[in-house]
Amino acid sequence: MADLHDNSGPHRDPITGQELAPAIDAATVVIFRDTPPGQPPELLMVERSAKMAFAAGAAVFPGGRIDPEDFTYARVLGHHDDGGEGAARIAAIRETIEETGLAIGFTERLEEKALADARADLHAGKSLQSICTANGWQLDLEMMVPFARWRPSFAEARIFDTRFYLANAGAGRDRVLVDETENRHLFWASAAEVLHRADTGALKIIFPTRRNLERLAQFASHDAAVNHAGTIPVRTITPYIEERDGVPHLCVPDGLGYPVTSEPITRAQRG
Repeated sequence: MADLHDNSGPHRDPITGQELAPAIDAATVVIFRDTPPGQPPELLMVERSAKMAFAAGAAVFPGGRIDPEDFTYARVLGHHDDGGEGAARIAAIRETIEETGLAIGFTERLEEKALADARADLHAGKSLQSICTANGWQLDLEMMVPFARWRPSFAEARIFDTRFYLANAGAGRDRVLVDETENRHLFWASAAEVLHRADTGALKIIFPTRRNLERLAQFASHDAAVNHAGTIPVRTITPYIEERDGVPHLCVPDGLGYPVTSEPITRAQRG
């Protein structure tokens, strides 16, 4: 598996050039589902509990931190010295099951009862590797398509170095169930619809989610998004503050596929 991310050397602040403090490795996945012809694709969104330390109450894509067991499983599957790419994809698959009950990234379709049992086992502390081994399940990590990587420099309560992937739920495989621990609501909606709900105050979305939704809103299908992702190498995005027309803006670099690259800092919602 090729490492498509920019991992050459330590991450540095794009303005000062100083090396950034360590961050928590994380992975998240944008999951598409089929819609009738002519309708925009729908994405799976997770509305986080208001009690969470990071992105409390916000609508985000499924995902979470990469655990040591994810690196172990990646090595078992033959992914050595790949900059953590295999572990990140495994974490995205595992977190999606934990948070939503949806199975992506498997070579076969999982039976509903067995998947529910696997979800309960994950919540009980069992590893995804042990569950897959016991059930004879195999992962297809190539189904997880690299899309972006974000790593802020701001001194938030928690700083995450998050890799974003694209995946497709496929036909008839989109049933989800909220875990009612970290999350309070799950829903499918087009990228444009999520942005509209946020603009009307019905939802909260943080700066990286907004920028990625604006980017995803350009595509009429999962395949179109995948084709686009293949034309733009994934590089770590570290937002920075810059004054534009006398107003401080939170910005991301040009040329990385984002149609909107800045927002007044007074409006930008961070984690």
